[in-house]
Amino acid sequence: MPWAELADAHPAAPGSPDESAGALFDFFRDTDAATDDPLLWRIAREQELSQALSGLFHGPAALVQLRLWVFLQLARQGEAQLPRERIDELFHALRPEALDTVLKRFRDVGLLAWDDSLRSYALPPLAQRVAGLLAPLASGDAAAQDAEGGELAALLGQVVGANQLGALDPGQLQMLQAQLTRLHGEFADAIASGSEFRLRAARLRYDRAAQLIDRASDAITAIIGHAHGHIAMERAARALGQAQSRLLAMASQFNRALQQVDRQRVTLGTTGITSTDVKRWLQTLRQPAALLDTAFAMPVGLCALAPHELLDVTEAEFERDRPTQGPAEDLPGAQEAPAGTLAAVALPRELGDLADLLSAWSLEPATGEAGAPRDAAAALLGADPDSARYAQVAYKAQLLPLLGDPQAGVLPGATGALARQPWRVEWEAALQPLDHAQVELVSRGRLVPADAPPDTSRDAAG
Repeated sequence: MPWAELADAHPAAPGSPDESAGALFDFFRDTDAATDDPLLWRIAREQELSQALSGLFHGPAALVQLRLWVFLQLARQGEAQLPRERIDELFHALRPEALDTVLKRFRDVGLLAWDDSLRSYALPPLAQRVAGLLAPLASGDAAAQDAEGGELAALLGQVVGANQLGALDPGQLQMLQAQLTRLHGEFADAIASGSEFRLRAARLRYDRAAQLIDRASDAITAIIGHAHGHIAMERAARALGQAQSRLLAMASQFNRALQQVDRQRVTLGTTGITSTDVKRWLQTLRQPAALLDTAFAMPVGLCALAPHELLDVTEAEFERDRPTQGPAEDLPGAQEAPAGTLAAVALPRELGDLADLLSAWSLEPATGEAGAPRDAAAALLGADPDSARYAQVAYKAQLLPLLGDPQAGVLPGATGALARQPWRVEWEAALQPLDHAQVELVSRGRLVPADAPPDTSRDAAG
């Protein structure tokens, strides 16, 4: 449906507050740019829901609270049909004209439907959707839940529940990711403040948030794992996983900040009272300035000392034993540095043995031709296969990829000499059994001359 037709598909209800507000796109400088926003497109489609919310929340705060109370009371009733007598009985404390005004508003915006055949009211599906949006208002202590992470619990519940029902969309993941990011910024500000009381209050919120995330971690992991193939969902799930990791990694930062605060805490003498205890006590006082009322009534008294007392103290200070300073000693003379040797760690003997064996193979004829392909197992077992140990075979297997390596070929010493051997290794996706005391199976492969062309027939057969 075009956007211009969508704006006119559901006209405003008569007498509604937005009746003369015009189309949604009249508020934008560029209408074409507004049509590219998917969130705005989804909101513009919900004309009935927008009218219902507008009719419910338009007007003074007291009237809005009255409509919310009446609507939530109707939504929590267990009857499918609500006769007018049942509504009058439910809201008997209201004045009749106030109740009639609220019910008329509900009928105008589609939150309440009148059935002429049954002579009763009923809540249409639109009202059920609005009741689901307003469900947090009906909780017992919403303010306390917000202080304990209730907003995060609500978002997590929506995401996990929608995922279980198969109705999850990227917008819900983005809202949860944004909330985790906001919490991270809030906790980071508390840590940077250095305030003990702010730190401890933020730590309580962090522990609650970490507990909620830990309970929903399996569901979040499943969402991230199942988001492949949907670009928007995959991008939102990836951002959610990063925000979750950043938030959970703040536990160590809280611990370090609280330890720093504990080190800065001062204990008043031997009383066991700390500066934190004094601050908490001062916060309980309604009028801290009243403590100064009696402070000026007891001025500080000066103590005068007699001259002979000062003299006694001075003589005792001069006569006190002090450690005598020893004579100055000259610095030791220069000495020649002892002769030393620079010893290099010797490479394993198997490296040289493998290089010698490959050199001999490149010179000696095999099967009538010098430098013919050789079995990789023969190179691993060496010239004396019976005495080869498992560790030696495993070490040589790690050396074979160096053959023909351009970076290792410029190195001096035995490693470079092995890399410069005119061989290359070709492995196969199969195992070769061996009749050996310590090695039962090795990867099947062969050593071919470095200048030999690749065997395409073996690749096609594999």
